[in-house]
Amino acid sequence: MDAIVEYSRELIEKGSKSFAGAARLFDDETRASAYMLYAWCRHCDDEIDDQDLGFKRADGSQVPPAERLARLEAKTRAAIAGDADEPVFEALARVTAKHEIPARHPLELIEGFRMDVDGRCYQTAQDTLAYCYHVAGVVGVMMAMIMGVRDEAMLNRASDLGIAFQLTNIARDVIADAEAGRVYLPAQWLREAGISAADITDPGKRDAVVAVTQRLLDEADRYYRSARYGLPALPIRAAWAIAAARRIYRRIGTKVRQQGTHAWDARVRVSKRGKMAQTLLSGFSIGRAHASRAIKTPPARDGLWTMPGLGSA
Repeated sequence: MDAIVEYSRELIEKGSKSFAGAARLFDDETRASAYMLYAWCRHCDDEIDDQDLGFKRADGSQVPPAERLARLEAKTRAAIAGDADEPVFEALARVTAKHEIPARHPLELIEGFRMDVDGRCYQTAQDTLAYCYHVAGVVGVMMAMIMGVRDEAMLNRASDLGIAFQLTNIARDVIADAEAGRVYLPAQWLREAGISAADITDPGKRDAVVAVTQRLLDEADRYYRSARYGLPALPIRAAWAIAAARRIYRRIGTKVRQQGTHAWDARVRVSKRGKMAQTLLSGFSIGRAHASRAIKTPPARDGLWTMPGLGSA
């Protein structure tokens, strides 16, 4: 393993045990590319949120978020052009060049970070879904390209999985995000539940927050179901890894749903034993999915959010 891949591996194993565990199911070449893509994504996320591997830095940055974003965008554009000056940007340069990932996709992720920096308000479900695409759906697209997928219909399924992951994240972290001044729940849904963004952190309004959050998890389930039909398009080891991640993240949403008003007493997680169980179940399900792909036609993605510039297949 060369220095850039090793550096990227260390980042993923410190920053996301779930993703690191799933990545072990990939073949060596796919795993190395997944590590490198993750390293750049993790770095960008940490820079915008002034964190270190997802945790608040003790010595906060004195550089304003907008300036940090501009620097990230400049370095990302330079890396895509083949001029990287840091390990994480060298990782991005290698991944985009090797797998011919269009420049628009890394820049779409940067646009997602811009939404956070600008304090974007999400009025409708479509607004929230657009955010989910830019911060997670597009990562699914790039991961699918690393695995050799180029068919637009299957790339949309990969986007669906990323969107489902992010909707689950929003549900799990809704109180913590609101305390930090970030609200991703659609304002329209909040109004329909009789509350405002300011009410999310009010313990007395917790039942209404649960209702809106469970509505979001219902939406996530639509995307999880759609994403399942993209699995047979992947090589079997890659399909197993993605199926495991899908099951584990969906389990997080299930636990949030089950815990109701207590879902935010502590951050919901899936235990190591639970992850192992979901991974084993994924192995069985992916065998069936591959066996049936020649005879089962995936249902249409009617009503699901679709990547800009691509069809709705």
